[in-house]
Amino acid sequence: MRMEKLRATGRFLRSSPKVSVFDRRLSSNSGKSIHSSASGYGNGFGKKCRDDVIRKWNVRTCFGLYGYQGKNFRDCMERGVLEDTRRIQHRGFGSLAEKVQRSASFSTLNSDDISYFKGILGEKNVVEDEERLAIANTDWMHKYRGSSKLLLQPRSTEEVSEILKYCNSRNLAVVPQGGNTGLVGGSVPVFDEVVVNMSLMNNVISFDKVSGILVCEAGCILENLITFLDNQGFIMPLDLGAKGSCQIGGNVSTNAGGLRLVRYGSLHGTVLGLEVVLANGDVLDMLGTLRKDNTGYDLKHLFIGSEGSLGIVTKVSILTPPKLFSVNVAFLACQDYFSCQKLLVEAKRKLGEILSAFEFLDSHALDLVLNHLDGVRNPLPPTIHNFYVLIETTGSDETYDREKLEAFLVHAMEGGLISDGAIAQDINQASAFWYIREGVPEALMKAGAVYKYDLSLPVEKMYDLVDEMRTRLGDSANVVGYGHLGDGNLHLNVSTPQYDDKTLAQIEPFVYEWTSAHRGSISAEHGLGLMKANKIFYSKPTATVNLMASIKKMLDPKGILNPYKVLPHSIDSHS
Repeated sequence: MRMEKLRATGRFLRSSPKVSVFDRRLSSNSGKSIHSSASGYGNGFGKKCRDDVIRKWNVRTCFGLYGYQGKNFRDCMERGVLEDTRRIQHRGFGSLAEKVQRSASFSTLNSDDISYFKGILGEKNVVEDEERLAIANTDWMHKYRGSSKLLLQPRSTEEVSEILKYCNSRNLAVVPQGGNTGLVGGSVPVFDEVVVNMSLMNNVISFDKVSGILVCEAGCILENLITFLDNQGFIMPLDLGAKGSCQIGGNVSTNAGGLRLVRYGSLHGTVLGLEVVLANGDVLDMLGTLRKDNTGYDLKHLFIGSEGSLGIVTKVSILTPPKLFSVNVAFLACQDYFSCQKLLVEAKRKLGEILSAFEFLDSHALDLVLNHLDGVRNPLPPTIHNFYVLIETTGSDETYDREKLEAFLVHAMEGGLISDGAIAQDINQASAFWYIREGVPEALMKAGAVYKYDLSLPVEKMYDLVDEMRTRLGDSANVVGYGHLGDGNLHLNVSTPQYDDKTLAQIEPFVYEWTSAHRGSISAEHGLGLMKANKIFYSKPTATVNLMASIKKMLDPKGILNPYKVLPHSIDSHS
């Protein structure tokens, strides 16, 4: 009824479905209506962005490595970027200033070890090739580089068990590796650890169409699982920008958050069971498919988010929601961060059950995307606004969901929360909006050196940190804020022409102290890895960290699994 009144009074004019998403806009300068733009911005843009989105995450058959817009970062490294990586790491940037010493308790790989692994895996899956090892030794940001001489590719849980049993007996340190898209140095060696890459364990084991429960191996690439489930009429509860390369085992091991946590919750809620191989080779079968199981301690939660430091995840059981065909995406502009907060509160109240994503980025983030990614143009020209919000709704009734979203947006504009905005008219245009948000990390990489911080903070305080960092750094750096506003997760990025000690000293430890003072977390979804292992006390009290160390000691007494990561070196006897 309210919507009909709005249409009748001219305050809400429904455009033709043939009009482009970028012509169908909200504007405070046009009677607070959705109107047709004369910009011509929409011409041909929706399809191009859709194609770019499809191309940007390239699935590589060898390691499932990270690629963007047809250009794979690993290829770039092989053509010379690797030398820059070596220089960056050796200078100790990005929390590497605290020198890590190789543990004397670990053995050095020898020819007998290699012969043993070839007997288990076959020669093809025991990799000593320098170029392939260079890829496995280096993270995609070119920030961390190890010196492993061996990469193993098991094809089954039994082979993983044999590998770990042998490594444990020989005191050979091991690094579990999936798609290697991590941002804190957790998935690459620090020294000469043996890399156990899970890419060949990529089978879907079962899928129950009644319950929506998927059971698969840890090496399945997230995007492949999304495609598989799409054909079954279901979706993954997890969606990440790196979905074309990251693997579900790595997602679980880092408790990856992603773009739709506001709707579906974390992996602690959706993962029903795991199969894990412990450091001594024992296989822990917790691969349940039950929604309810109150028989004792729920041990799978120890391994979700443990970053491969307690065991290697080999199989995953996960609850997947049914695919809902009514999806709407809006890209909105806000005058200030307070308006973004208010908009979030109103979205939770008025969109309720259909709200599936609530993302934000500041003008600095949009400017980077516009200037560093091909084919992206300002969706709300000609102005660059202070803040942008991407809202996605997902439901089962297209007409009802659309009208509910439109009524919410009109109300928000009348209340002054929105300065401008656009609603996607089809899947191509929705992809174009998502491309802007998901393209921020790559734009930052192309802009130069970047210091990345993944923080959880009270929503009302999140952007205060961005403002304070800009004050500290002045004109020497471009401070960018974006992230998952619906989850209270800020991605703070400091972009500079090159890495240097002076900039790092201005950022750290200030960023951790500020986060701790506001009772936040120094790692919202990226994990601790090597970068933040010694920073854990900013988020966890000593008694809690000591208990974590006790659990590590019990499950991995020799400390061979992903050493130097997660736990502070001061209490890790194997560091």
